[in-house]
Amino acid sequence: MERIRACLLALTVVVVCGVAQVRSSASDHRYTAGDEVPLYANKVGPFHNPSETYRFFDFPFCSSAPVKEKKEALGEVLNGDRLVSAPYRLDFLGNKEAEVACKRKLTKEEVAKFRTAVSKDYYFQMYYDDLPIWGFLGKVDKEGKADPSEYKYYLFKHLIFEILYNKDRVIEITVRSDPNALVDLTQDEPVNVDFMYTVKWKETETPFEKRMDKYSESSSMPHHLEIHWFSIINSCVTVLLLTGFLATILMRVLKNDFVKYAHDEESADDQEETGWKYIHGDVFRYPKHKSLFSAALGSGTQLFTLTSFIFILALVGVFYPYNRGALFTALVVIYALTSGIAGYTAACFYCQLEGTNWVRNLLLTGSLFCGPLFVTFCFLNTVAIAYKATAALPFGTIVIIFLIWALVTSPLLILGGIAGKNTKAEFQAPCRTTKYPREIPPLPWYRQTLPQMAMAGFLPFSAIYIELYYIFSSVWGHRIYTIYSILFIVFIILLIVTAFVTVAMTYFQLAAEDHEWWWRSFFCGGSTGLFIYAYCLYYYNARSDMSGFMQTSFFFGYMACICYGFFLMLGAIGFRASLFFVRHIYRSIKCE
Repeated sequence: MERIRACLLALTVVVVCGVAQVRSSASDHRYTAGDEVPLYANKVGPFHNPSETYRFFDFPFCSSAPVKEKKEALGEVLNGDRLVSAPYRLDFLGNKEAEVACKRKLTKEEVAKFRTAVSKDYYFQMYYDDLPIWGFLGKVDKEGKADPSEYKYYLFKHLIFEILYNKDRVIEITVRSDPNALVDLTQDEPVNVDFMYTVKWKETETPFEKRMDKYSESSSMPHHLEIHWFSIINSCVTVLLLTGFLATILMRVLKNDFVKYAHDEESADDQEETGWKYIHGDVFRYPKHKSLFSAALGSGTQLFTLTSFIFILALVGVFYPYNRGALFTALVVIYALTSGIAGYTAACFYCQLEGTNWVRNLLLTGSLFCGPLFVTFCFLNTVAIAYKATAALPFGTIVIIFLIWALVTSPLLILGGIAGKNTKAEFQAPCRTTKYPREIPPLPWYRQTLPQMAMAGFLPFSAIYIELYYIFSSVWGHRIYTIYSILFIVFIILLIVTAFVTVAMTYFQLAAEDHEWWWRSFFCGGSTGLFIYAYCLYYYNARSDMSGFMQTSFFFGYMACICYGFFLMLGAIGFRASLFFVRHIYRSIKCE
């Protein structure tokens, strides 16, 4: 245990140092008049399909200078960012009026490509001094036209940049299209395009430290905060009602059980036992497939640790809006560094359950979550390559991820497993286990595993479903999410409700003389992940405008991995809570 505490302390130091490094590396450039401020074109894609993005120059734009690619960090590549030098030059304090950036004659095929992009609401994204800007490629004129074949398609050829500065620093930038400078794309005919731009500089009193505030204000608007706090209050009421239920019903029942069992022992030792005491010789019988169970417990514990560190980084301000790839970098690095926790937990618990093949257990632990994630990634990366989208990872990035797994994740997993195997801890069961298991009496259908999972998962899901919409709108849309404090409170409530519900389900299972509670408690705790995936179906069909094979496969593929991770994490929480509860109640009675 001391080794785990030391590892967590070291990981905390690494995370805090990483925070300082990330914050200090943010763009803090000072300029003088005439200095070139870097403007990078990032990607182009349909507005309603956030995963389907393409390189800027995959479309027939032009540039008067050689295109240079910006070196990107691991997280930026994972995020699908592919920054290249833009065709526009925006020098510091240099005003320009309708200047021609470059000229190009579009062929019939290029006109058709632009027209298709305009019809699907394609947008572009650029970064100017690390500040994001967006704009649409064109517009569709539908006014007074009922037949889609009569629609007119136009490409915007004149961009107007408005930049705010404070002394020698860039504070804010916006871009808009000139509605009068249009190129008709309706017909498949070659057309000449002069890509133009205007630059207007204005002074502002806004300090440099607050230049990112405008991007987070949208999620902090009063009506959004009102909904967020309603979500918190709703969740708190759920927790209070649940706590009251456990305090008044479950504890009273347990108290009556203790009194009854004590009275039975005093009055008639030969009286037949009933209820959960009747199975005291079987309740601590080790579960079937204990190697798989230990691996699931280890993986769930690692994912819980990963989530906790992500919240720490979020609360100290690392994931500020448009900090490109910071979240993906943190996920990869922290998952690699916490693999030792998975190995330690799995091997230690497996040895407590008197398992002998701990090497096989470690292999199972290492592949339980990474295996499905790897298969999903291979399929989705193949789809992205077929679409020539930026979501397709370059070969070099795949090699880097493989090296992280081979040189960091796997060795730490093995070291954690060795430490767990050498712990020599005992299981500490308060009751002796009989040689032969008792037969479980016939149970009604609603006491079977699937109905119990449905009942156990609904209440935790109801505590978080309001917040889920905002998270989905941020991950699978263009809404900005920055209220991490509220999200952290919702996460804590989710853990509490999951633990309480699983304990209640375990008690009812034991009271029905069903002693196979190990896997059931894990399934009931993790069932919230299945509800979240069911919410994905609802969100895709009712709340979003996503379409196309690539976007659909990315949405359901990666959400399946995320929900599977939630299943493992909450399953581990549910089992730990149930194990504590079962040990407590059987320690409180005399077991022969």
